[in-house]
Amino acid sequence: MIARCLILMALLLGCALPAQAHKASDSYLSLNVQGDRIDGQWDIALRDLEMAVGLDANGDAAITWDEVRARHEAIAAYSLSRLKLSSGGAACPLRVTEHLVDSHTDGAYAVLRLQAACASPVTALTVGYNLLFDIDPQHKGLLRLTHGAKTGTAIFAPDARSQTLQVAAPSRWRQFSEYVRHGVWHIWIGFDHILFLVSLLLPAVLVRHEGRWQGRETLKASVIDVLKIVTAFTLAHSLTLTLAALGALSLPSRLVESAIAASVVLAALNNLWPLVHRWRALVAFVFGLIHGFGFASVLADLGLPQGALVLSLVGFNVGVELGQLAIVGLFLPLAYALRRGLFYRRVVLAGGSALIALIAMVWLAERALDLKLLA
Repeated sequence: MIARCLILMALLLGCALPAQAHKASDSYLSLNVQGDRIDGQWDIALRDLEMAVGLDANGDAAITWDEVRARHEAIAAYSLSRLKLSSGGAACPLRVTEHLVDSHTDGAYAVLRLQAACASPVTALTVGYNLLFDIDPQHKGLLRLTHGAKTGTAIFAPDARSQTLQVAAPSRWRQFSEYVRHGVWHIWIGFDHILFLVSLLLPAVLVRHEGRWQGRETLKASVIDVLKIVTAFTLAHSLTLTLAALGALSLPSRLVESAIAASVVLAALNNLWPLVHRWRALVAFVFGLIHGFGFASVLADLGLPQGALVLSLVGFNVGVELGQLAIVGLFLPLAYALRRGLFYRRVVLAGGSALIALIAMVWLAERALDLKLLA
């Protein structure tokens, strides 16, 4: 039983290993329906297209505009072969009308302007999405479908490659549930958010006595400590997420992403040199304000439907909290079972915190200095 716990704990800490913190392999597809015509834009990361069709002609690890332009036909052919639109059972043929390049917080993206014509006015659009799944099973496609003032969203994954979206406004329950799903998924792939939370939770099953960590006597005391941290983090990021999503506050994405990485570093180092271990809930609140701006950037990519803005915002928040609770539910029982052993204090708390701090320092350097240190 203990061996299983050790393996599961190692897997939990192992979530720090992916190099692309916060931004996983995603593409962003926007479609606007007007009668029988569909206009769209598809943003696909150059690093993903490099794996799929090869862009770096001279092999210098720096993709230039000339190299991208030379592969326009290959990019269009590859992309269109993996995206199919249909309405009423009839295909809506797609074509690329323009190639551009844009920058996202995680690097450069190819931008494909799209047009499609359907046989009749679209009332329900079926989207078949198969981009990159054969190369990267973790890839996700984020779709925003607009029709006038109405907006719908969908997430494509290997187990959800084809979805049908109603052009008419979806039910409020469907919009709410979709944004709950978006929130859960985002916290699960947001490695920097997860590691910040884990760093604060690692000492929750311990108590500091005469300069040493000791296991807490009761599970109740650990649960109370965890509740304080999670509640503080939730209140803080919900506040700034809401204000940012509604347009009341805004910060540069580079500053936000750098500050999030710095928060992970500081939270992890505090476990090694406990200066504010009694005030971890306050730390969770202060840095949670910054993490809220990070969550808001995801909503900016997804788009909030104006007809159900508040409902969708609440749904996303609920999803984030459900994702957090799942992490806490996995972490706390294992940590409590191992709290009295030297393994937990030396390997999980000290070793895990050191590993988290090291990886977060790399993220901080990458984001603050616009470097690429990890592949």
